[in-house]
Amino acid sequence: MNTVTHDNLPWSREEFEAKLREKGQGYHIYHPIHVLMYEGKLTKEQLQCWVANRYYYQIMIPQKDAAVMSNCPDKEVRKGWIHRITDHDGYDGVEGGIEAWLKLSEAVGLSRDQVTSLELVSPGVKFAVDAYVNFARQRPWQESVCSSLTELFAPHIHQQRISSWPAMYPWVKEEGFVYFKKRLTEARRDVEQGLGITLDYFSVSREMQLRALDILQFKLDVLWVIADAIMLASTKIQVEDRDYMRQPVIKFR
Repeated sequence: MNTVTHDNLPWSREEFEAKLREKGQGYHIYHPIHVLMYEGKLTKEQLQCWVANRYYYQIMIPQKDAAVMSNCPDKEVRKGWIHRITDHDGYDGVEGGIEAWLKLSEAVGLSRDQVTSLELVSPGVKFAVDAYVNFARQRPWQESVCSSLTELFAPHIHQQRISSWPAMYPWVKEEGFVYFKKRLTEARRDVEQGLGITLDYFSVSREMQLRALDILQFKLDVLWVIADAIMLASTKIQVEDRDYMRQPVIKFR
């Protein structure tokens, strides 16, 4: 017979939300490459490397969101979730986030062909992003919604770039900031929907709430691994005097 104790009762809705928000301590804003970025210590080539690699994440997000919708039988949820796809893909002549990211690419000195060819994308970035998309395809839609809650922490990192880049990287053209400005409002709207679904679905038991925290940690790990792979791609690695990095080589301090 299972004994119900205070330790295994579900947290209140407020306590559960606070636990989710505490996960922000592991957000990739604290990754060394993002710390260096914020401090203005990346070279032009390093910033270009980051932009080119993150493009792969941008183009796969609509596929992830389409997977969430394909698994979701709730019409009202789908009606709200579809905005995430149009936010990235655009609609009826309105440019989306993918186009805005290409403008960022041009603003940092890359050509569209360089970026859209994916020739600069690290295998590690592809692996991590694909793992996230496959998670959304294979897991219950509510778990995929929960994994999206890294958006809780995104507005701060977008604002950080808008505020710091003009001074730190004055060579970046102003039109490159459109993506970050768009996401300031879009991310907050997305969080409202995703957080509500997560709090409703996972609050039935402490076990389910802990599962939600694990799912959010998985997504945080994906973002951290992406940052790891980009930092590695930006560093010259030599093993027994053999260069294993594709060119061009970008050196960290």
